Amino acid sequence: MTHTISIVGRPNVGKSTLFNRLAGRRLALVDPTPGLTRDRKEAEGDILGEPVRIIDTAGLEEVTPGTISAQMRAQTLVGIAESDLVLFLMDARAGLTGLDRTFAELVRVSGKPVLVVANKCEGRAGEPGYYECFSLGMGEPCAISAEHGEGLSDLGMEILGRLKLLDGPTAHEDDEDALLDGEVAPERVKAMRIAVVGRPNAGKSTLVNAIIGEDRLITSPEPGTTRDTIAVDLEFRGRKLKLFDTAGLRRRARITEAVEKLSVADTLNAIRFAEVVILLIDATHPMEQQDLQIGELVVNEGRALVIGVNKWDLVEDRQKTLKDIRAVADHTFSDVKGVGIIPVSAQSGKGLDQLLQGAFDVYEAWNRRLPTAGLNRWLAEALEKHPPPAAAGRRIRLRYMTQASARPPTFVAFCSKPEALPRSYVKYLTNGIREAFGLLGTPIRFQMRKGENPYAKGGWRSGRS
Repeated sequence: MTHTISIVGRPNVGKSTLFNRLAGRRLALVDPTPGLTRDRKEAEGDILGEPVRIIDTAGLEEVTPGTISAQMRAQTLVGIAESDLVLFLMDARAGLTGLDRTFAELVRVSGKPVLVVANKCEGRAGEPGYYECFSLGMGEPCAISAEHGEGLSDLGMEILGRLKLLDGPTAHEDDEDALLDGEVAPERVKAMRIAVVGRPNAGKSTLVNAIIGEDRLITSPEPGTTRDTIAVDLEFRGRKLKLFDTAGLRRRARITEAVEKLSVADTLNAIRFAEVVILLIDATHPMEQQDLQIGELVVNEGRALVIGVNKWDLVEDRQKTLKDIRAVADHTFSDVKGVGIIPVSAQSGKGLDQLLQGAFDVYEAWNRRLPTAGLNRWLAEALEKHPPPAAAGRRIRLRYMTQASARPPTFVAFCSKPEALPRSYVKYLTNGIREAFGLLGTPIRFQMRKGENPYAKGGWRSGRS
């Protein structure tokens, strides 16, 4: 059994810094700006050899109903409710504030076990604040410095002691015992990683909430509501998925605030580590310049691409709109010609199954490996249909091709004069492979190398060209 730990406290006490420390990697954005974290963020971590689930929450504040702050507080309360242990974090250098005391009471009445953690205790400046924590009546606090990594082993021991894991069997031993009893299936299937990206206010968080069937992410008409990249696990049609909701990407010239720059960097990182990217566009203002730039970024990173057209229920002439989007997509994203374009309504939930099925289809194409014999049969037909041009009076010869790798599909062809082969002819071969083998929506890499068929007798060693 994996235990769950949530980190709560008022804004700017170091919750995300501690979250990153416990998770063992930088997952949450960290900045002096109060209220940077809005959605609750989750990660699997390891505390002194014990696997745990860690939840980072938004800073607790006094709120007005119906505001983003109210949604943030609701997400924090959900995190507390899911916890086996709550780490109540305070800033020892600032000392206990009225907000600390108010929210300490909120945590106390939740009925969950609580460990008070006094952060920023490096040096002596935090000593008075540390001793103030005793007045909360929640037991002895644990002194740490999340930023400098001080006191973390003591915190780990305290956490395991509160979870009663120090003297009992480890989670791994529990799993082994359950396996012997036939209770647990040894499942090691990796989840497919899907990032949802787009301009601000395209409806990305609303879409992810609709897919998972709960208000997991904070939504608002206000652009830029999402700041962190939030990962959500789910299962769809028997397949494990990890959905990443990302911050909206604006034109670089409009990105001025430090927090927004952090959010953009986080989104770009999510694209690089995703396998499939859903580019969500607004059907009422489709395929604007920023949509096209984001799509090109995804293609250049070699990710599989699906275009989701959100707010489809607001479109009047749907046939014309879809035709126009297809024309722009095929022209702009020529490297992924035939990319899936799927109308959806995140608000009503329509089209979500088709969108995820589109992600599955392009994922399969992105991972596909083609047989060498089939590729070379196709190459012979392509050369016969449209031979390569001549260079310096001699026709360029393509002798052999093979697939070097997948994710995305990458092909190598051996050519007599690769440097003289026009880009248009390489494009002809790339599009031919895409159509012949159904590699729609995925980038294709095509490389030309000088030389003979490396598998022909003596061809590779002789160096003939």
